[in-house]
Amino acid sequence: MKRLVVGITGASGSIYALRLIDVLRAQGIEVHAVVTASGLRVLDYECGVAEAELTRRVDVLYPNADVGAAIASGSFRMDAMVVLPCSMKTAGAIAHGVTDDLLTRAADVTLKEGRRLLLVPRETPMHEIHLENLLRLARAGAVIMPAAPGFYHRPETLDDLVNMMVGKILDRLGIEAELFTRWR
Repeated sequence: MKRLVVGITGASGSIYALRLIDVLRAQGIEVHAVVTASGLRVLDYECGVAEAELTRRVDVLYPNADVGAAIASGSFRMDAMVVLPCSMKTAGAIAHGVTDDLLTRAADVTLKEGRRLLLVPRETPMHEIHLENLLRLARAGAVIMPAAPGFYHRPETLDDLVNMMVGKILDRLGIEAELFTRWR
């Protein structure tokens, strides 16, 4: 069985994280999650999903303050971590090794253990510091996937756009899911 960690921060775009979690769980993939305080606030504001509902949707939801949780250790077996959406605050912290909460610690451990770390920033526009932090992360082995769905599949609904982005994330994770029409 695959096991993934999903981190949710306070950037806009929580809908992507919810869809990713739902698809992973539907495929029998074990999902461990950690959410920042602002991530919980945005998740509720944008999607109407409170912490109790998120707890029901994942296998384990860790408190972000618990830096001693299982996902903070390199000995915790997992296949990959996705930070979705990834705020520039979180990207900057990870880029500079500032691991003062569970989400940034788990991401740091993912990099140090040579596992796949996907960061999905939704920020726009970005200034030079944002870009330098993302470049630093890419050089350290993270995959940077801005939340920028394509339009070649001719989306008709918001779900079509969300599915396209989540489908691209799943592609990078090596997980089969036909969520959007591929270019032919």
